[in-house]
Amino acid sequence: MGKITGLTTQQRDQNRVNVYLDGEYAFSLAVEVAIHLQVGQVLSPDEMAALQAQDTVEKARHAALRLLEYRPRSRVEIENNLRQKGFDDKVIAAVVTRLQEVALLDDELFARYWIDQRETFKPRSRIALQQELMQKGVSRTLIDTVLADLDETDAARRAAKARVSRWANLPEEAFRLKMGNFLQRRGFNYEIVKEVTSEMWQIISDNTDATM
Repeated sequence: MGKITGLTTQQRDQNRVNVYLDGEYAFSLAVEVAIHLQVGQVLSPDEMAALQAQDTVEKARHAALRLLEYRPRSRVEIENNLRQKGFDDKVIAAVVTRLQEVALLDDELFARYWIDQRETFKPRSRIALQQELMQKGVSRTLIDTVLADLDETDAARRAAKARVSRWANLPEEAFRLKMGNFLQRRGFNYEIVKEVTSEMWQIISDNTDATM
């Protein structure tokens, strides 16, 4: 048993509270866990253990929230990161459930975000996107759903247009080799690569003719 004789906010971390029992420092807790404690309250060993277990969950939740500040994450990304930080599966499951309940963790929203970012900044093929999302732990069923409307030829065109000026002064054979290899690295199949590379060369040819 221990009687709470002091509750003080840490100077270096305003989100944590130092708990003093019987006049001596005992442990610290997240503000969310310590909020209902009062000076004079008596804690049993089981209650102390429960508080510290809750605190571990809060530590894991805050770690997950810090990750989510930068970009949306998949469930597996969060689980793997927390596991690397030393949290056990029970704590991780509790955090994942809480984040899902408040819509901060949603694999479909994450997958759509990922595809949108790729489409905007680095267009690539369906199979390349599938592989990336599978590596992030998104289910194949969900991947198929979010990629259902992907126009691969359009994606290849946009990827090619971002590079066409870089190789515009090359001879046709060298241009086709450069552009073809580039599009293949983005995962596009032979037919799309051939079609889009020819389109890009035609654009260069038309521009050259117009300036003559």
